[in-house]
Amino acid sequence: MKPFFVLIKCQLGRSYDVATSIADAEIASEVYSTAGDYDLIAKFYVEDEADIGHFVNEKVQRIAGIQDTKTIITFKAF
Repeated sequence: MKPFFVLIKCQLGRSYDVATSIADAEIASEVYSTAGDYDLIAKFYVEDEADIGHFVNEKVQRIAGIQDTKTIITFKAF
């Protein structure tokens, strides 16, 4: 399994709705509120052969209330 993170900027007033939608869809292992340029950060896992870009496009960016995302691909856990 490949882990990666997605920073999520929500439409104004939609952070809790977006976080709930991600949790209800059971696509993320963890979702956190953040301060700063992005409202949420979520940790995802996909199969080693899966395309992360396709996953983000199809599963994450289509959630109502998301304005922007930034994907952080990870390489090694310490």
